[in-house]
Amino acid sequence: MEETATEAQEQMHGCPVIMSRGQKVLLVDRKDYLNVMKALVADTFDMLVDLTGVDYLAMPGRKPGAGVTAERFEVVVNLLSIQRRERLRVRVQVPELDPAIASLFDVHPGAEAHERETFDRVGSVVDGHPDLTRILMPEDWQGHPLRKDYDPGRIPVQFKGANA
Repeated sequence: MEETATEAQEQMHGCPVIMSRGQKVLLVDRKDYLNVMKALVADTFDMLVDLTGVDYLAMPGRKPGAGVTAERFEVVVNLLSIQRRERLRVRVQVPELDPAIASLFDVHPGAEAHERETFDRVGSVVDGHPDLTRILMPEDWQGHPLRKDYDPGRIPVQFKGANA
């Protein structure tokens, strides 16, 4: 399902804001990510609900919106302002050749596990993370299973009582 978004008509902290499926989406440049996230906390968006990575390998012509250049990877952060009763989605484009982004651990300590999972499953390196190790996959696992070019291979499933 392709996301429908309107072009940016406003800005927040110097970043374009688009509407997508009735929700505000802030398109943040990777170099401004940490500063914008700190400013959003000051604006009462102080609850980090989720942080994840997306691989758009199969969608090279996609348009994130507001003139933002699409990259292969994207980090998506969902924030909540209880005071405002408002949600905000933050999207950051991350290039394939340098899939690194700053850690939010000092701003949102609860981001620690989300960032580890994003590193483990998608391969986004999180600069400044206190313990950037695998969280779901075994330590010796090769690759990142949620990347679109990852070969899942085959593992035979055995059912109890089935003829071998």
